[in-house]
Amino acid sequence: MTVTGAEAAEVREELRDVARSLLAGDPAPSAKRLASAGWTGLEVPEELGGAGVTFAETAVICEELGRAAAVSSFLGAAVLGAGTLLELSPSAARDDLLAAVAAGDATPVAVLPGEAGFVPSAASATHLLVVEPGGVTVAVPGDAGVSVEALPVIDETSRLARVSVSGASGGPVLPFAGDPSAVIGRLRDRAAVAVACDSLGAAEAMLETTVAYVKTREQFGRAVGSFQAVQHACADMLVALRVSRELVSAAVTAVAGGAPDAWVRAAMAKSHACAAAVDVAGQAMQLHGGIGYTWESGVHVYLKRALLNRSLFGSPAGHRQRLATRY
Repeated sequence: MTVTGAEAAEVREELRDVARSLLAGDPAPSAKRLASAGWTGLEVPEELGGAGVTFAETAVICEELGRAAAVSSFLGAAVLGAGTLLELSPSAARDDLLAAVAAGDATPVAVLPGEAGFVPSAASATHLLVVEPGGVTVAVPGDAGVSVEALPVIDETSRLARVSVSGASGGPVLPFAGDPSAVIGRLRDRAAVAVACDSLGAAEAMLETTVAYVKTREQFGRAVGSFQAVQHACADMLVALRVSRELVSAAVTAVAGGAPDAWVRAAMAKSHACAAAVDVAGQAMQLHGGIGYTWESGVHVYLKRALLNRSLFGSPAGHRQRLATRY
């Protein structure tokens, strides 16, 4: 399905509304639930049971998952797993796995070079797509030489694992459709922008929650939101998020369209949006006062998610250093 212009914007808004409604009732959707909603197969070709849309639609789901602080395998399986399969040359093995992803019968997770220490959703993967210089080897957790160890992380809504695959499990290497180094770069960009989308959604949820809270919380007979210092703090949060929104939108468009400078947009979005989300969540905790530090408030969930996102697939400092090489 190819949509453009106003039609594409309408489709994405409808997708956003459906996602927000679904996640409000189920903040920890299973892989089958994700598939039944059509999310895992968003970018899978229609002839293989998917929707045949682009990364721009995938980004909408990433943002809504962050807004809901949802627990899911979407980043590992749909963003990176399906994304990696789509970069391979067409073959029966590739197509069968893509069809299984769209149907919810498989949860493939990509293991990028240098990323084997903190692999999203690897503990629940049915297949491990081990990215190598020439292509991808499909390994199965539990096979000889394949080990997956769940790792404890600060964010309780994220599932990361250490993956070890010795000898690539002896499986055949499925070749990339294009230059391997360029493909790996595109996969890293996808991951960075997806995490930036998640952070943007989480930060916007924190701003909305905080504004609603300061309007009703009273001190000295007045709503605390009427105090100038609180208004300035909320305004600073809003400005940071508007910048994040512009950078993330530009990065999503670049990645979805395969722009040659997509890595620049991705680095800008990842470095700013993920750092801003930590600041916004921290400010939200302060503006909630004493209750902001309690488990009941839920603010800590978003702060921890933002802190982990800031480190996943490149820190802000790392991305800014990469951007500096242009000069």
